[in-house]
Amino acid sequence: MLDVGDEAPEFELLNHRGETVRRADFEGKRLVVYFYPRANTEGCTTEACEFNDALSQFADRDAAVVGISDDPVDDLADFAADYDLEFDLLSDEFGEVATLYDSYGEKQMFGNTFDGVFRNTYLVGPDGRIEAVYEGVSPDGHADEVLADLEPVDAAH
Repeated sequence: MLDVGDEAPEFELLNHRGETVRRADFEGKRLVVYFYPRANTEGCTTEACEFNDALSQFADRDAAVVGISDDPVDDLADFAADYDLEFDLLSDEFGEVATLYDSYGEKQMFGNTFDGVFRNTYLVGPDGRIEAVYEGVSPDGHADEVLADLEPVDAAH
């Protein structure tokens, strides 16, 4: 895992609308980068909906949210539409960005071994450095967990 204080790896991925999104686009504000295994599965849907429901609270803390999986753009578009998700879902089809964030590798499920995305989250500070690391998170309540670690902008001054 990357550590607190490390420079967050740069990325450039397509979002669910086919637009290019870069980590550098968020410089000067905080960015929650959460990795999830598969769109439209129970846990990933719970996690995405909780982040979506809390977007205004993240904005109050000067933080944006992006979700990254190895799903293709079309699957992400359907997922975003199905649940009215208002933040960027990014397609990392070959796991290259997830690998940079130590969030991709060998997994086992139902007796099968395959490469996939690990459910990890990073909070990137306005300076591009990692402020917090959440490894192997539980989808239920994770957005609130991250929010609890962020002070509202007004409280910070």
